Amino acid sequence: MLGAAFFFALTSALSKWLGKEFHIVQLVFFRNIVGVVFIWSSIRKRPFEQKGGGKLGLLIFRGVVGTLSLYLLFYAIQTLGLGRASTYQYTYPIFLALFSWLLIGETLNGKEWAAIFMGFAGILLVFRPDLSLLWRDNVLGLGSALLTAVSYLSIRQLGWVYDSRAIILSFMLSGIVLPIFSMLIGTYYPQEGLDFLIGTFKWPYTTWQWLGFLAIGLTALAGQKMLTQSFTYDKAGRVATVGYSNILFSSILGFIMGEAIPSVSMIAGMVLIVAGGVLVSISKTKQSPAASTTND
Repeated sequence: MLGAAFFFALTSALSKWLGKEFHIVQLVFFRNIVGVVFIWSSIRKRPFEQKGGGKLGLLIFRGVVGTLSLYLLFYAIQTLGLGRASTYQYTYPIFLALFSWLLIGETLNGKEWAAIFMGFAGILLVFRPDLSLLWRDNVLGLGSALLTAVSYLSIRQLGWVYDSRAIILSFMLSGIVLPIFSMLIGTYYPQEGLDFLIGTFKWPYTTWQWLGFLAIGLTALAGQKMLTQSFTYDKAGRVATVGYSNILFSSILGFIMGEAIPSVSMIAGMVLIVAGGVLVSISKTKQSPAASTTND
């Protein structure tokens, strides 16, 4: 899990580097097209195992929402920096617990309610120090976590029906198709106010750029593989706790890439968000289908 957290942080760092020259929708496109090649080879060797009746609409919904979440994450990395964007992204367990209560009627215990309040207090502390940044950028950063929570909520239902590779494939295929539409619209009907959704394609010219696009797909795939293995061999709550090291790795990589050291209040907010997420994780005694596909 520590390796998975590092590789996901590396994926984010590569997106920040490539994002200086290329639009975020193009980054999403290349991130997923590399992964599809490997998933497809796995399917050819071992076909899908259908577990029950199909839920095609929900499968497509999960793919679309997951892709939009990735749009917002890569956008937040460009506008807010690696450390802040990663911190916002890892509020998703708190939103997931809240949505589980609001939308499907799950009962929350005292620890989970405490975690929710702790997480929101942390969000306020992270949000507040940099009011010089656009509120829009901060809200879009949080939007990534919200969409991630909705996406994982749908996985809970899909996990009982579909092979996990089918769920991951739906996300990756959506992560190829949606960026194509985004780039077509951006080419012929540019919209400045929707720059987090609509962009243009720019052909990579240098070897380093091609290697960067390959690396962004391979690091995401390596992180996904390690994540799946870690959830297979240990308790979900303990593994998920280690996953918060992504925030530390992202902050360090951000500093190396020239970002400012987080302020004291922002660090305090990070600690509260991590504590809230850990509290939610350890309160879950059973692993859900969503656990094995985090950050896919």
